Amino acid sequence: MTTGVAMSTRPGRSAPVLVVGGGIGGMAAALALHQTGFAVELFEQSAEIGEIGAGLQLGPNGFAAMDALGVGKRARKRAVFTDELVMIDAIDGSEVARVPVGEAFRRRFNNPYAVIHRADIHQSVYEEVQLARDIAVHTSARIVQVDIEAHGVRLVDANGDTHEGAAVIGCDGVHSTVRERLIGDGHRVSGHVVYRAVVPRADMPADLRWNAAAIWVGPNCHLVHYPLRGGEQYNIVVTFHSRQQEQWGVREGSRDEVMSYFTEICDRPRQLLDKPTSWKRWSTADRDPVDHWGEGRATLLGDAAHPMLQYLAQGACIALEDAVTLREALKACQGELEPAFRLYESKRIVRGARLIISAREMGRIYHAKGVERLVRNSLWAGRTPERFYDALEWLYGWTVEKCLA
Repeated sequence: MTTGVAMSTRPGRSAPVLVVGGGIGGMAAALALHQTGFAVELFEQSAEIGEIGAGLQLGPNGFAAMDALGVGKRARKRAVFTDELVMIDAIDGSEVARVPVGEAFRRRFNNPYAVIHRADIHQSVYEEVQLARDIAVHTSARIVQVDIEAHGVRLVDANGDTHEGAAVIGCDGVHSTVRERLIGDGHRVSGHVVYRAVVPRADMPADLRWNAAAIWVGPNCHLVHYPLRGGEQYNIVVTFHSRQQEQWGVREGSRDEVMSYFTEICDRPRQLLDKPTSWKRWSTADRDPVDHWGEGRATLLGDAAHPMLQYLAQGACIALEDAVTLREALKACQGELEPAFRLYESKRIVRGARLIISAREMGRIYHAKGVERLVRNSLWAGRTPERFYDALEWLYGWTVEKCLA
């Protein structure tokens, strides 16, 4: 069976743009294309549309991007707006840094800081996608071949079906098939393992039920917790440097493994490790930055373009930024796909590279030990909120109005 349209010598907007990947980035890309007048066919390898995972953090730049896409109101209804960001030394329990994200923060960045379940932000975008009659979503459609020609593209899925269109956007994550065709570089397994779980409020220690995104930083490890879904749940995330040779992937976790990596931390954060009844285990990976993403009628977005480690809590936000920037590039180029793709890439490559590098460095800061730990603990002593905001301007100050500047 073939879906889509046959390649013409000069396809117009009647030919669909093909989006590979149905996560947050893929849904946002489909919506952005729809908003510029393109028909879209989206291919998701899973049998059902949805997101795995637990919570994620939304900075002001993420809200700015969601507002630009018209989904910010939905996401706000599902988010928990935190009062502060807190970093604490997991060895002795001393405070390392505290950043208020209340009214002054909102005035500075014109948007809040919040936490939300990953499925809720995905649903907020997907609901808008479902309202668009010219977006077709295909499930159980794992793309295995990507052909890029002068006037169109052709995809082949694992079932042997062929799909043709005007262009392709790879939103298919760290193991991107589209990226393999365009760049062919390998991913970089970090050796850092992340365990994620969600627990009911009743199971969360009473002295840690903070309305904050909190991180306890320790030697080669850290713990994160914050509320979800109106405070009725709490997200718990633990990260450690694995003693094993890791391969990128997700599987069920083991409480015994987690406990074995957190022997040096103090009792207050350690009590979190007993709360989840089940864990999901991620062995993480990123890629080295590159100076080009696309070719002809193909480009990349989100983790396919700039897969980063989780230490800046920005993966979803940056994918949303990508989608808005792509839309604005298409507008600026009057819908001409190739020049729009190159304009979009030129505005995102450096930012993506900076995020990849910065996330790696933040992981080093979080996991400092010995004298590096002491240096880290002294870095932000006495810093005012305004100085924190100045340091975060490059990240949180993104807006749609400036995205092509």
